[in-house]
Amino acid sequence: MKISKYAKAAVSGVAAGAGSLSVAVTDDTVTAAEGWAALIAVLAALGFTWAVPNRQASPTPRDL
Repeated sequence: MKISKYAKAAVSGVAAGAGSLSVAVTDDTVTAAEGWAALIAVLAALGFTWAVPNRQASPTPRDL
């Protein structure tokens, strides 16, 4: 299965944002600091995940 690094980064960004915001809304409000923390979490997840290359598929016996 081939997954592009853009799709991988988008999924990790959504997961990081959702995780950060789920913690932020436990008190039924999101402060500016919590919003900035969620934004930074999303950007960090996007950047780190996009920068790490996907592992190359190893050949299967059928391909040899």
